[in-house]
Amino acid sequence: MQALLRPFAIKSSGDLARFGVILALAGLILFGALRYDNFLSPFNILSFLRYNSMFALIALGMAFVIITGGIDLSVGGTAAMASVVAALLSPYHWAAGLLGGMAAGLAVGALNGFIITKMRIQPFIATLATMLAAYGTGLLLADNQSVSVSYDTGFTVIGQDDFLGFPIPAWIGLAAYVLGWLVLEKLPIGRHILAIGDGEATAGLMGLKVERTLAAVYLASGTLAGLAGVILASQFGAGQPTEGVGWELFAIASVVVGGTLLTGGSGSVGATLAGALLLAMVFNILNFENGLGWISLSAYWQSVIRGAFLLVVVVLQAKLMARHRSA
Repeated sequence: MQALLRPFAIKSSGDLARFGVILALAGLILFGALRYDNFLSPFNILSFLRYNSMFALIALGMAFVIITGGIDLSVGGTAAMASVVAALLSPYHWAAGLLGGMAAGLAVGALNGFIITKMRIQPFIATLATMLAAYGTGLLLADNQSVSVSYDTGFTVIGQDDFLGFPIPAWIGLAAYVLGWLVLEKLPIGRHILAIGDGEATAGLMGLKVERTLAAVYLASGTLAGLAGVILASQFGAGQPTEGVGWELFAIASVVVGGTLLTGGSGSVGATLAGALLLAMVFNILNFENGLGWISLSAYWQSVIRGAFLLVVVVLQAKLMARHRSA
């Protein structure tokens, strides 16, 4: 019996936090299934996955950044700018919109990597600056208004259609997370990322290419944010330069709830996905609760409740980890 349970053993406080977020997610799903008639209906499940794929993508990029001990505040502004670029290019071809939006995110990620690794600016300040620049660029390109996408080139298929009965944005998110898991768990660069999070100086003394790895991480974060912007434009039929506000906070919260330390050095791709789904599930349940008519919560109150729920989850995780250390 012990041999069978060994793969599921909790070996560290990080493992305990990741187990906690998965347990909380399962609990919310069970609660919703028992309380609401259509909670597990195909329509709700597919709509949930289609919409929240954008947030899952930026959370994935943020996870890699935070594991290195950094932060990327620019992801929301990058997604907004990328949605505008994708919308402007969508009349030429669906691929032009897709690649253009991702290229916009890649450019922001490259700029972040250059400022942080070559100019030695702290990630918080560097990405705050690029966040403001990205929002401003998006507004300039869009002339301070939404930009309609082309419905004639098939661009909207990316965000609105299904493949094998599953939303295309969810397929994209799944592919990104599988690739992210392979990078972190199976490839040498994943071990380099974890080592840098434990200490850049130590990683450098070990002969690791710290600057190159950090630049690659910010490139990935920017590209994933750009891809989220493409899905945003395709799904809602317009590039939205004012969208993306608070997305970076959602991404950071998803990573932290998933058990990744803000100080870096440890983290999990799968737990980050569970954290993103957990926070999105809270919003979904609040919408169902409004539909029952027992209460009527505005979007503002929903934000308050989500913030309180996040605080409770983080506090409980901290207590569980402290108890685990003392055991």
